[in-house]
Amino acid sequence: MSKFRTEIKWALIFVAMSLLWMLFERIAGLHSTYISKHPVYTNFIAIPAIAVYVLALLEKRKKAYQGFMNYQQGFVTGLIITGIVTLLSPLTQVITSIVITPHFFDNAIAYAVSTGKLSQEKAEAYFSLSNYIIQGLIGAPVMGIITSAIVALFTMKKNRGSNQ
Repeated sequence: MSKFRTEIKWALIFVAMSLLWMLFERIAGLHSTYISKHPVYTNFIAIPAIAVYVLALLEKRKKAYQGFMNYQQGFVTGLIITGIVTLLSPLTQVITSIVITPHFFDNAIAYAVSTGKLSQEKAEAYFSLSNYIIQGLIGAPVMGIITSAIVALFTMKKNRGSNQ
């Protein structure tokens, strides 16, 4: 486990950041009053999400690889973080949906139906805890892999004296 201490630490930081982001969205009214703006502003979570990956890979490079890290080492570090975040995503979604913003699904359903975007039946199927858990289990690895691939490019640092 100590071999993956950095990855576990940053995966937990990522989960905490995600929960804080959901709290911020709720406080900002994006889950109620300004729900029409939610589909746009929720995407800004990418900024702190990428920052967490950058900080994680930089820490891994410094602590585990003596300041040098090749692309593969960075990418694998990101994949491990992604795996942990994915495993925790159902719990994260339950905490979000039950504790942080218990009325989000009702509000989203009402908005989607009142604007004619979805029928009542389709809105209830889409805006449900089970569907959001499934979306998280698919979305977390997809976005995590993409983020890991890109961040590893920018955080790798070759030791000029070795064949890394």
